[in-house]
Amino acid sequence: MNIGKTGQILLADIGGTNARFALSQSELGQGGQSGPIDYVKVADFPTVREAIADVLARRAGGEQPRRAVLAVAGPVTNNRCVMTNSPWVIDGNELQAALGLDSVHVLNDFEVVAWSLPALQPADLIPLGGGDGLSGEPLLVVGPGTGFGVSCLVQRHGARLAVVTEAGHATLPAENEREERVIACLRRRLGHVSIERGALSGSGLQNLYEALAEVDGAQVPHRDAAGITKAALEGSCPLSRATLEMFCAILGSVAGNLAVTFGARGGVYVAGGIVPRFPEFLMASAFRPRFEAKGRLQDYLRNIPTRLVIKRDASFVGLKMFADHTVD
Repeated sequence: MNIGKTGQILLADIGGTNARFALSQSELGQGGQSGPIDYVKVADFPTVREAIADVLARRAGGEQPRRAVLAVAGPVTNNRCVMTNSPWVIDGNELQAALGLDSVHVLNDFEVVAWSLPALQPADLIPLGGGDGLSGEPLLVVGPGTGFGVSCLVQRHGARLAVVTEAGHATLPAENEREERVIACLRRRLGHVSIERGALSGSGLQNLYEALAEVDGAQVPHRDAAGITKAALEGSCPLSRATLEMFCAILGSVAGNLAVTFGARGGVYVAGGIVPRFPEFLMASAFRPRFEAKGRLQDYLRNIPTRLVIKRDASFVGLKMFADHTVD
């Protein structure tokens, strides 16, 4: 393929079921906006290369992008990701050669969300307490969804780096006796009780609900994460409400732990697919008090702002930020 001279950049957010593509409309560093987002079903294409070729044939207007930045829902090693829930293998070096591009960067999806944070506007966020944050200090994003994602954007001497973590697999902490009993119940079922499996994910919310039912000796119907959330918000199931309250409290504790771990005095952002569904519930919950409840470090935490990310396509903001910041 011939590379166009427009400076277009292919941006993609690739999941196990769907992939989304867009073309940046500017030269590197010019701050232009991305074009419309193209939605593709992963099952419709044997490989990511064929999906990209199809999108470019329909959207590039006869000119090919010079570069590509791809976000993937999975671990990235050496610019390559073997997708967990699809047959696609995203190999940046192979795609670069096959598509005739100057460069292809493959990033973890939460790394990309971290890149978006400096560019998010007030309309993209719901404040959850705290001060204004310190300019130039680390920005942390945490996200309960299918799993529990954590990434931290660090800026030093004009350079930015998004630190990718597996913090969701750290051990789930207990802050009180009731949580200790719940975690003990989970430990009997799961062995190691991680943050992700024990509470802060879709499956974690369901595990939390079932453990609370056992601790309380309650007879309740089987519910998945969506059902638990719905029943909690409707007020139709006291145990579902107690589960969601504990979920928010644990999220506050874990976010506070990670804030002091990374020194995230620029701010802590909550993203992912679960929490944006109930912002009012989160604001009225123990999330923020538990975030600050760190003994001698309480004043340190009190000044750190927490914000809920509600922008639907924040990943494309992050992809564009990374592309504009990176010189190949």
